[in-house]
Amino acid sequence: MAAALITSASARWREWTIFALAVVSFFSLFFIPRFGQDPAYHDFADRRAFMGIPNFFDVASNAVYFIVGALGLWLCVRRSLSIAWIVLFAGVFLVSLGSGYYHWHPTNTTLVWDRLPMTVGFMGLFTALLCEHVGKRSEYLLLPLLILGAASVLYWHFTDDLRFYAWVQAFPLLTIPVVMALFPAEYSHRWMLLAALGLYISAKFTEVYDDSILRATGNVFSGHTIKHLLSGVGSLFLYVMLRNRRRVAPGSGHR
Repeated sequence: MAAALITSASARWREWTIFALAVVSFFSLFFIPRFGQDPAYHDFADRRAFMGIPNFFDVASNAVYFIVGALGLWLCVRRSLSIAWIVLFAGVFLVSLGSGYYHWHPTNTTLVWDRLPMTVGFMGLFTALLCEHVGKRSEYLLLPLLILGAASVLYWHFTDDLRFYAWVQAFPLLTIPVVMALFPAEYSHRWMLLAALGLYISAKFTEVYDDSILRATGNVFSGHTIKHLLSGVGSLFLYVMLRNRRRVAPGSGHR
């Protein structure tokens, strides 16, 4: 019994660590000056039209989300994966529509339809991560987290305060290595989670250097177009991970 209590306490401190990180990081937002959406955000470098489609490459590059989202949903249904994984790939699929709509006519109003499905994907991934490392009961967090994600977008839209949306995007992703370090692996191929995270972070950098990358590539691809491709490939890594992984024995050291 003593050993069981020690094991339970060991697991609990890990759960409390994740909870503490969430609470501390969330409430730290109140000590950060509010910041809004820079109007220049919508001034993308590549505005070329093709076949009547404005901003063609930024619109068309969303096809990667459509393909990966559809593949992921098919895999989830075929293998009866958890609802959290279904929500993740539903978010990826919907991003293809929302982001395509936004880039067709970039404004704060159309950006709402880009960001709403992104929060669906982030919260689906976060819940799936918790379910497979912390415990199955974490699945009950999915609906509240989805509501929180949607609320962060609506709060930004009506107040022009991006702090909470930034947290909704950053916290689930940056928690990935923390959870992997604290909790043992239940499945193989966990390294692909880190690869997906690395691709997403790289995508954010290419977004910042949108115009510079367009010029560096001889006006072939802009940084924002490459952002879509990199983050889409990151989602593909998650699909491949789920397709190829297998259960591993506790303490086997699998990553």
